[in-house]
Amino acid sequence: MKKLLKIVGILLAVLIVFALAGIAYVKTALPNVGEAPDIKIEKTPERIERGKYLAHNVTVCMDCHSKRDMNLYAGPLVGEELGGGGEKFSKDAGFPGNFYARNISPYGIGEWTDGEVFRAVTTGVSRDGHALFPVMPYHAYGQLDQEDLYSIIAYVRSLKPVQHDVEPSEADFPVSVLLNTMPSKANLGKKPAESDTVAYGGYMTLAAGCVECHSKFDKGARVPGTEFGGGMEFKLPTGTARSANITADNKTGIGLWSRDQFVRRFKQYKDSTYVPHKVEANGANTPMPWMMYAGMKETDLQAIYAYLRTVPVQNNEVVKFNPY
Repeated sequence: MKKLLKIVGILLAVLIVFALAGIAYVKTALPNVGEAPDIKIEKTPERIERGKYLAHNVTVCMDCHSKRDMNLYAGPLVGEELGGGGEKFSKDAGFPGNFYARNISPYGIGEWTDGEVFRAVTTGVSRDGHALFPVMPYHAYGQLDQEDLYSIIAYVRSLKPVQHDVEPSEADFPVSVLLNTMPSKANLGKKPAESDTVAYGGYMTLAAGCVECHSKFDKGARVPGTEFGGGMEFKLPTGTARSANITADNKTGIGLWSRDQFVRRFKQYKDSTYVPHKVEANGANTPMPWMMYAGMKETDLQAIYAYLRTVPVQNNEVVKFNPY
């Protein structure tokens, strides 16, 4: 019996050593996506204009990296201080830690090189080499066209400095260890021709990050098979919101929506008569930045609609909002 206990003790010790070695490797050798590229992006008017369109209306960088008023429906942007960061993605909202959107104005990343910004956006590795939690969908951005990425960076560089110091993000264990395994090297793609509607729609869907919210996630990882089926929960001040099923299911998704209905759903928030209403206590709200996506070109929205008709249909009935 003593001999058996001794063997068990030795095995446990060996397992502990291997576990500690694995943790040490993950914490010291990862992430490993390579050095930031040595690039200097020319800030042409065309790039800045394209980058502004993407950052405000497609990739909606300004959504998380600026102030939003969640007392109003869909949290429209507040003021003109763009890129100052600070939006909190907290444990209370279901995240495995507390994460804060960085100040991406020149005050926050003015000392970063263009290559360091590019690496952060496309691989999830910050200037100092630490891994970023994928609240920012860098795995998706790492598949975008290089020129679109350059345009976004050119636009961000044109922002006015916002003097706002943002708290450092902090992940809970074991995500604090696993976080180092999340970044990956960029796999840049090419923007399809707009005439190839479905392929172009797939590209714009990727850029807009639709799957990032309209799927179910567990500890920062997407649950396989739930893509675009909705159900991701968002803990808001007045209740719990859930993302919609945007697959073509006739009963629980948008299968019965026409293309024009889909476009109008967005464009209603661009109407000059629309004013975001104040959300009362226990009133329904949403983190969906409708006012930003409303600025997307109709042809881009039409392409996204065409692409969504091709993704696997999910039968998933979603309760959009439950008040506290």
